[in-house]
Amino acid sequence: MLDDAYGRVATDLRVSLTDRCNLRCSYCMPPEGLEWLPKPELLTDDEVLRLIRIGVEKLGITEVRFTGGEPLLRRGLTGIVAGTAALRPRPEVSLTTNGIGLDRLAGPLHAAGLDRINVSLDTLRPETFRALARRDRLGDVLAGLAAAAATGLAPVKVNAVLMRGLNEDEAVPLTRFCLERGYQIRFIEQMPLDAQHGWRRDNMVTADEILAALSEEFSLTTDDPAARGSAPAEAFLVDGGPARIGVIGSVTRPFCGSCDRVRLTADGQVRNCLFATTESDLRGALRADASDAEIAQLWRRAVASKLPGHGINDPGFLQPARPMSAIGG
Repeated sequence: MLDDAYGRVATDLRVSLTDRCNLRCSYCMPPEGLEWLPKPELLTDDEVLRLIRIGVEKLGITEVRFTGGEPLLRRGLTGIVAGTAALRPRPEVSLTTNGIGLDRLAGPLHAAGLDRINVSLDTLRPETFRALARRDRLGDVLAGLAAAAATGLAPVKVNAVLMRGLNEDEAVPLTRFCLERGYQIRFIEQMPLDAQHGWRRDNMVTADEILAALSEEFSLTTDDPAARGSAPAEAFLVDGGPARIGVIGSVTRPFCGSCDRVRLTADGQVRNCLFATTESDLRGALRADASDAEIAQLWRRAVASKLPGHGINDPGFLQPARPMSAIGG
């Protein structure tokens, strides 16, 4: 079991498969991109699967979500998904992606055992997409969403970050777009995880602002709070349901007290919080021929030291040295 000093138990493993990405979203990295991790530092497919197996068999992991960078860029992704789905007890297997290339890969990933998918979509306007992502790929993202839904990957969830002066007026259009297609939209407050450390609180569109904009067009009813559990999103029924939207107020409505997540970076480091300032190395132990039991114990120690909260609202908050593309969202 992966428990910490505050009674939380980590059962949800987020696995970053690469720090590379084919977009340059302004809330993640600079226009020129970043210096990628050298290939020898990245975990191999076999190393990724061994760590996931240890997490599932020895540490109580019940859900594995693959992230990046952009996980669809990982050549061995389908095999990693299949290997994870073959574990017993079988974990739930999900993926977060920007959707580029998903039109080709949705079917093979679903056949390999992928259960659910989250696709990032911050705007429906091509010109705004170019400004935010610095690439002209909106059509590819929309095609990926449609392909995922057609394969039976359900529910297809859409993640949207609203930024002041760019797309803050798109809460309602994005919601309508998703409702019409049966997607579930989740709005996420912009977090201080950009490589250039340019995040400013006054540029962030808050959960309260998002809900106020949506309430002008829809009747929102709070979903059963007991059903939320450790989920990061507050769920709301739209016009009486059954359709739902989610709002993740990581900054203004932190949910650290019920957090059940632990993260593994593409180079084999355990992060017990998205905003942790320290990491614990599992790659070194793997390559030094450590046993499963020894690796599990290192992992337990890493999670045991988890702090009570992310500290974003503390006066002395320090943004993580590594950006979201290297940590995995």
